[in-house]
Amino acid sequence: MSTIRVLSAEADFDAFANIVIDAYPALFERSEKSRQKLAESFIEETEKDPTMSFWGLFRTVHDEERLLGGMRLFDFRMNFLQTQIPVGGVGQVAVSLEHRREHVAKEMMLFYLRHYREQGTPLAVLYPFRPDFYRQMGFGYGTKMSRYRLDPAALPEGRGREHVRRLGPDDREELRACYNRYARGTHGMIHKTERELDQLLEHEERRVVGYEEDGRLEGYLVFTFERDGSFLVNDLYVREFIYETREALAGLLAYLHSQNDQVQRIIIRTQDPSFHHLFDDPRNGSDELVSPVYHAANLQGVGLMYRVLDVPHMFRLLEERDFGGQTCRLELRIEDTFLRENAGTTRLAFDEGHAHVLEDGPCDVALEMNIGSLSALLAGTVTFERLHVYGLAEISDPTAIEMVSRVFAVERKPVCVTAF
Repeated sequence: MSTIRVLSAEADFDAFANIVIDAYPALFERSEKSRQKLAESFIEETEKDPTMSFWGLFRTVHDEERLLGGMRLFDFRMNFLQTQIPVGGVGQVAVSLEHRREHVAKEMMLFYLRHYREQGTPLAVLYPFRPDFYRQMGFGYGTKMSRYRLDPAALPEGRGREHVRRLGPDDREELRACYNRYARGTHGMIHKTERELDQLLEHEERRVVGYEEDGRLEGYLVFTFERDGSFLVNDLYVREFIYETREALAGLLAYLHSQNDQVQRIIIRTQDPSFHHLFDDPRNGSDELVSPVYHAANLQGVGLMYRVLDVPHMFRLLEERDFGGQTCRLELRIEDTFLRENAGTTRLAFDEGHAHVLEDGPCDVALEMNIGSLSALLAGTVTFERLHVYGLAEISDPTAIEMVSRVFAVERKPVCVTAF
């Protein structure tokens, strides 16, 4: 019999620190000093950040209650399809080496999903240590992340570099306001917490510069330097890049361009699929070709995953959303083998794009898919037409595929820069 509860005692954090060090050996040194420092950081984080909590799974082993695994839970707010909704995040999932293959992670994940569903939170998000593991639990793929390794000279010189200045702790509120304005207008963005602002502005190795116009911060980028071989060769690694206006984008790119005599490569992560159009030369320097003549430009990765926790509740929260201006009635038949209470049929009436949940009644078209496919479809990272072609969704009337695709079409895929 397992018990899952919030970690609060110092001994619990000590035990969890040991588990985390074993679970992530590449990140932490295995020593008493490292364990103590990590446990202290956990306690400090819980005291400083009310939106984050540590949870542990306990079982009785040899007549003694032991911590077998733990995780962090995050109470986020997200712009989802231009609606501000609560979202549950999970991170640092770790299981004791002695208790692997005992369904500890499965129990914790099921608790995590039910914990947020019972609070009325309609969506769960996570970064997967293995995408297949979480896809089997009903998570759908988010937007791919691209990493560019650019020659600084390839970035546009542009205008506006004179508006770029170094930011520090005194600029905290201006930076927060800039980020929040961007988040309110961008599907997928998570509101920034106080802990994140601390990490951004007080990290010793990170530099923050911002574009300011008429006293208003309209964009910023966070970067570090990374040595590539000798001390004379460095890359500039952009960790976060936020801009509200085209002028702010141009000014910040011009700032990066100006570093061409100091750095070998500018490394930028972005979820913008059109980003390569900015550069005269988007190649990554490898001279690798994808047959027949496609030059290697960026490395792509699958990361953040989404999961709808309560299908009818999600659509009730999105009643102000315009689903493609369509007028129709859809029946969603959703399979959810992991969170079984979320499986079933939801009937929706769309009136000029606005959705309403129906208790019963006939529908024009019936759709069948699993919860992971629905989650990706609703987030806008895949179209219904593609799900149907891939055999991941079925429809009662194939002539309605185009109409259903318009219902779920999203102008821009979700963007998220929050690490957790």
